[in-house]
Amino acid sequence: MAPARKPRARPRAHLGLFRYSAWDAIPAALVFVHFGLIVAFLLAWPQLGWPERIAGGVLYALAIGWNLDSVSHNFIHNPFFAWEPLNRLTSVVLSFELGTPQTMYKYVHMRHHAGNSDRIGADGKTIDPISLYQYGADGKIEPPLSYILGQFWRDDGPYTVARAIRAKRPAEARQALQEFWAMVALYAAVLAVGVFTDRWLFVLFLAPFYYLGQSMSFLIAWFEHAGADPDQPIATGVSTYGAIYNWLFLNNGYHAEHHHRPKVHWTAMKALREETRAAQAAAGVRTIRWGHPLGFLDPRWKQIPTARAAKG
Repeated sequence: MAPARKPRARPRAHLGLFRYSAWDAIPAALVFVHFGLIVAFLLAWPQLGWPERIAGGVLYALAIGWNLDSVSHNFIHNPFFAWEPLNRLTSVVLSFELGTPQTMYKYVHMRHHAGNSDRIGADGKTIDPISLYQYGADGKIEPPLSYILGQFWRDDGPYTVARAIRAKRPAEARQALQEFWAMVALYAAVLAVGVFTDRWLFVLFLAPFYYLGQSMSFLIAWFEHAGADPDQPIATGVSTYGAIYNWLFLNNGYHAEHHHRPKVHWTAMKALREETRAAQAAAGVRTIRWGHPLGFLDPRWKQIPTARAAKG
């Protein structure tokens, strides 16, 4: 019996506008819907009462956490368009709406895949800059609360990340800094124009919700890797197969599968799961019932050994 063929991204030659799959029309459209909703929030700001503003801020935070782990994440691994200028435009728009230069996010995320939430090495560091072990102790991972609320403040600055990118890919480093300064210029312009209108508070109001959105992404990251085995390539992620979560997050629940073969397109995750089911069972791949953002509802997470206090 011939071995099963690995799921692959579809070749671009037959897809016209899209590089890998016509299904990427969905996340591509969501990029611009997300940005449009932020613009609509800005325009509606003077007419909104504080309850509506706070509700909008909460939705803004949730959208950041969702986008980072669905649309933006898939764009890193499989850029949507066959025509590179469209990918550049998408990268800039993602930077605007997430407050994170997409090219810098890509660099950090690819380092994450290089280490797969690895343990601390002989040099006292992890390869993965967001590894759960980085600020753990005694060979245990960091507890969830300090990781979720603290990891944002540990990120390297934009120029540090740009220098790291420049070491091998100078053109990408320039693109990363262009995205950063375009993002800064946009929000500075909104703030400046707002001084002469009723919208001056908008950017300042969004700041704490921006932090909460980034923290939501780290909450997802903790439950994507807590209890996984970084020493087995097939078991470095934690999967969850709920239909609603995977529908909303573009199959991000298939996280062990994704870390095992990160270039497999999001539409092929179910096929990859079936192909590797036996190997996953043999390796003891961890699964949880709830989607990663709600992983704390699964009481088994409390059985995962964590360091009593994160190291400083």
